[in-house]
Amino acid sequence: MQVKPDFDMIYPLKEFYEQSALPLPALARIEGPDMPEPYRSLLVHERDMTPTLEEACGCSIRLCVLGYKQRHNLVSRQVTLVPEGSETPVAFGAIRIDIEYLSPEARGLVLERRLPLGTILRMQSIEHVSLPSAFFQVRSDAMINSALQLSGTCVLFGRRNVITDAAQRTLAEVVEILPPSNGIRHPENFGIER
Repeated sequence: MQVKPDFDMIYPLKEFYEQSALPLPALARIEGPDMPEPYRSLLVHERDMTPTLEEACGCSIRLCVLGYKQRHNLVSRQVTLVPEGSETPVAFGAIRIDIEYLSPEARGLVLERRLPLGTILRMQSIEHVSLPSAFFQVRSDAMINSALQLSGTCVLFGRRNVITDAAQRTLAEVVEILPPSNGIRHPENFGIER
């Protein structure tokens, strides 16, 4: 794995590293087809992560906000996604949401910090497209281990995703990192297309 940090590949998560004065973790860009299962089925697609994880885990997903900042219409959150009835996260990352392009109801839900954006978009019937721009493997560090409740160094997989609305305006930029696949059913068991 290359050790050279790629700021663009993990933006907006890099902002939380900078805020904490921490170096970026070791990253390596990979092509989607080269990603091992079950990560390929969970990451290499053009769907929202929240419903994908809900299907994989067989339950709804709740949001845990670890860090938050707002500048004008831009909301940045460092988060984990946790299955209902569990305390173990199934995703860690960061999202930068432009609330200017959301309806007042959706904007209010984002500012409440209780629901994942994917859930809000689905609940509010907001037409959108997910466009992954990078897939990567990352060596876990103190920030990632703390968020995902891991110990030691693990090689994990993730993606950078851009969510646009029907007018092709950027609603959000997201970095999503998955923990080791414990507790996530194998893709054949939850009907996600490859």
